[in-house]
Amino acid sequence: MEVGGATASGGSAGAKNSWPEVVGMLSEEAKKKIIEDKPEASVQVIPAGSFVTMDYNTGRVRLFVDSNDKVSKAPRIG
Repeated sequence: MEVGGATASGGSAGAKNSWPEVVGMLSEEAKKKIIEDKPEASVQVIPAGSFVTMDYNTGRVRLFVDSNDKVSKAPRIG
């Protein structure tokens, strides 16, 4: 679920919950951008199509990358 004001500046404690702007970036570039926005996040780089647990973790962001190490879908908290 996305809320219209979820990415507004001035919010506290992780107002941003997804990063569609990093799709197509190399994983290290994307990871830096996510850490800028959410310094406490644990960013995991995972090959697209990999099996992952379905648990929801507010401190985790998964970066799904293709065979060229480019982000293939918008990362989000969870």
